[in-house]
This record gives sequence, C-alpha cells and structure tokens, in this order.
Amino acid sequence: MKRHYPWLWFDADGTLFDFESAEAAALERALGAVGAGFEAAHLTAYRRINGELWQALERHEITPAILPLRRFEHLAEALGLGCAPAELSAAYIDQLAQRGELIDGALDVVQSLAAGHRLALVTNGLRAVQYRRLASSPIQPYISAVIVSEEVGAAKPNAEFFAAAFARTGDPPRRDVLVIGDSLSSDIRGGAAYGLDTCWYNPFGQPRPEDLAITYEIPRLADLLDRLG
Repeated sequence: MKRHYPWLWFDADGTLFDFESAEAAALERALGAVGAGFEAAHLTAYRRINGELWQALERHEITPAILPLRRFEHLAEALGLGCAPAELSAAYIDQLAQRGELIDGALDVVQSLAAGHRLALVTNGLRAVQYRRLASSPIQPYISAVIVSEEVGAAKPNAEFFAAAFARTGDPPRRDVLVIGDSLSSDIRGGAAYGLDTCWYNPFGQPRPEDLAITYEIPRLADLLDRLG
C-alpha cells in the first residue's frame, strides 16, 4: 500500500548526485591547477582520508569548518605533495562545485515526485559546493529547501542537524517526513533516531543491518514511485 509523505528529504551525494564521478574529476583537475601530477593512488588516498574525516565529523570529533582544509593537509603529508594545502583545497572545492552529474534516473524521479510532494536536500556537505552545484542542476526548480551541515554547524546523524532541518521546512509533523539516502550511518540511522521514516537507497545490494529500523529499501531511485502515494 502506498504512503503519502508531504515532505521528502533527499540526501545529495550518492543519492541524487553522482558524487564518485564528480569527486574523481574534481581532484584530478585541482591537482593539475596547483601544478601537481595526478595518479590513481592519489584518489585512493584522498578517499580514505576524506572518509575518515567525515566519519569523525559524524561523531562530533571535528567541526564542519575544520574538515575542508584538514583533508588536504593530511593528503599533502601522506603523498609528499609540494603544494600548499589551502591552495589545493580551494581548487578542489571550486572544481567540485562545477560538477553536478546526477545518478541515473534522478531527474525523472524528482520531477515526478515534485508534483505531489515538497522536496528538500539534507546534506553533509560544504555550502560553497552544494549551492553552486544545485544552481546549475536541472533538479534545482523542484527543490523547496536546502539544509547543509556546514551552515547548521552539525552533521547527520546528529539530532542538531535534523532539528535545523525541521526549523527550515516549517516544522512539519514527523509523520509527514521521509528521509531518503544511501548512507546507513548518517541518513538512515540519523533519521530513524529522530523518529522519522526512512528509505535506504541501496544500489549495490549491501546487506541490511538487523539492528536498524528501515521503513523502505530500494535498489533504484525509480522504485520510489511505486512506494509513495
């Protein structure tokens, strides 16, 4: 039986935006912009360092303001890069903000759902990236609200992030909100802990954890259309 949620809160990276593709291209171009060569090992090291720092952010061990530069400080040290981390960080953010590749089918799904729901982006990201990227994306006209962790000062899965999201969407009843995302740790666990229904976008068929309440699970974004009224 289909269920209607007046508000659909979408994660951005890995749910609507093809972040892996954008990340790889942005890092390669940023390294080129500061005069450093690019190798596949650079991307592997960056993803490891960046992933560790985002996990630390979710645990409240660092703040959103610290992360953008620190990851390139760690990368420059790990790879022996002869460029200034601040310069590389600025180049990377600029390149990433220009890349808005969407997950396959995302535009069609967003267009269809916007006819009967209000859509928000709820993202652990950087303001300079998310707003610029959205501004040039075909999904922009269908998004009613944007909540970015850097602006909020807290990241998913923390309750402070979700409280800010409710404030920015007019404090709807919790039963009226569905959180949709690919991350079990931030989107699904955070949403469930806040008392919200969740939809796990699981395109790679990861095993479903037994200790986590998940309202829906979908392998394709288009499957949302069959679940929502």
